[in-house]
Amino acid sequence: MGKTSIEKARKTGFCFGVRRAINTLEKVAREWGGVETLGAVVHNEQVLEKLAKLGVRVAGGMSDIKGTTVVTSSHGVSPQTEEELHARGISVISTTCPFVKRAQVTARRLAEAGFYVIVYGDAEHPEVKGILGWAKDKGIATLEATAIATLNPLPRHFGILSQTTQIPAQFVAFVKQVVDLALTKDSEIRIIDTICHDIRERQAAALDLARKVDLMLVIGGRHSANTRHLAALCATATQTHQIETAAEIQPAWLKNCRRIGVTGGASTAEETVAEVMERLQSF
Repeated sequence: MGKTSIEKARKTGFCFGVRRAINTLEKVAREWGGVETLGAVVHNEQVLEKLAKLGVRVAGGMSDIKGTTVVTSSHGVSPQTEEELHARGISVISTTCPFVKRAQVTARRLAEAGFYVIVYGDAEHPEVKGILGWAKDKGIATLEATAIATLNPLPRHFGILSQTTQIPAQFVAFVKQVVDLALTKDSEIRIIDTICHDIRERQAAALDLARKVDLMLVIGGRHSANTRHLAALCATATQTHQIETAAEIQPAWLKNCRRIGVTGGASTAEETVAEVMERLQSF
């Protein structure tokens, strides 16, 4: 590749919440000779494969749990799910990320105070489903502010928060649209920033690097929301590709690239990032 320089973003590797969840799982799996998780603990196939070797089994749903103890993911679950598990005699070990827990508590407090809760996020993502559960389903999750205008009747009290991995600037734009669409006489809108600090720093570091390079590689699982958002953000500044492993790098991408940037999602292991750096240096 000649004089091409390869630079890693200043913030990569597991975030605090993911590291905490994986440490808990590894400890329990080693002590017990295996354990089940309700859904994937993180959205990263390489991490899940490594955990599987320790005896970690992913249960696809409530009915798929075979044992009497289950570990819930870093994305969190609704209180209704926890209650159902306990009702079935299943013990629960939670690895909910503290930042997700903060969003859950925020949603509960807003709902209890009489606010209709709006979660800016992917309605099908497990984290978002869990947060709405803590609001006792007194709200909606959406990425489109126009969805608020269709509510009939239009609530007079709104509480707006975000999925922890969303892009801050897009959350701000969403809030502005909601205010324009829903602010009526005697209405009240309460806005709480629940975006994770680590994600915010990771996004800023990735975008800063993307603005300086000809190509950006974003490493992370296909189903990882924070990785997809990282890739979308970097794509606003330069040519960007999201990959899961070094094997996916296409030589054609590197043509005429003098500077290449690399970053990883919050559930991407540092060793996977290192493998990508090593592969790039081999061209």
